[in-house]
Amino acid sequence: MAKTNKYALVTGGSRGIGREICLKLGGCGYHVLVNYKSNAAEAEKTLSGIRAAGGDGEALQFDVASGEESTAAIAAWQKAHEGACIEVVVNNAGIRDDVLMMWMEPQISPPRCPRVIAPSLDGFYNVTRPLLKGMLVNRFGRIVNIVSLSGIKGLPGQANYAAAKGGVIAATKALAQEVAKKGVTVNAIAPGFVRTDMTADIDEAELRKQIPAGRFCEPAEVADLAMFLISEQASYITGEVISINGGLYT
Repeated sequence: MAKTNKYALVTGGSRGIGREICLKLGGCGYHVLVNYKSNAAEAEKTLSGIRAAGGDGEALQFDVASGEESTAAIAAWQKAHEGACIEVVVNNAGIRDDVLMMWMEPQISPPRCPRVIAPSLDGFYNVTRPLLKGMLVNRFGRIVNIVSLSGIKGLPGQANYAAAKGGVIAATKALAQEVAKKGVTVNAIAPGFVRTDMTADIDEAELRKQIPAGRFCEPAEVADLAMFLISEQASYITGEVISINGGLYT
């Protein structure tokens, strides 16, 4: 990974797993585009961390669930950086809103099912599609999708989240076959329970009893796996969904 002027985009890069991936990308010489939806202060913290590690980057605000916002933001960046190619995309943005399906009332605003599906599944499409051409022309690209154990196994109360992540898993496998001949890999990482803001509302002590490894995953461990998939050493790995869950589900 000795190339210069390398650009990477991480959606939901302001916190948690996204932040850790941003920091590691910056440390490997990438100029990191830290996407965020609304929390500019957290995005700036991520950028500060990247710069403290000797890297650089910029914040890029847009809602990945919105095709219009995503297209406009990416097009504006490409116009301002003529000739540059974002060669790494990490689709990490996503939200949970857990409830049993019988209580997923469609009249609740915003509806619990579409609002969870959109950032993950629509976000994958909205962000990845406009960046594919540059990767294919350059014959190099890395697309890493952060999915979930829920998208593989399904978890009660997460029909919406499982649908979102399951859809991205299927799309990962399909897209990988479309672009492999051009040196572009597409893989997914499926974490189990990771210690982030997203899991702050669950009973960690009780859930640890179900995990053979006896603990939650740390965001940096997911980031390390992402960095391997981004590296040249992983050039023959594509269309895969790699679990990182401490043996919770195999």
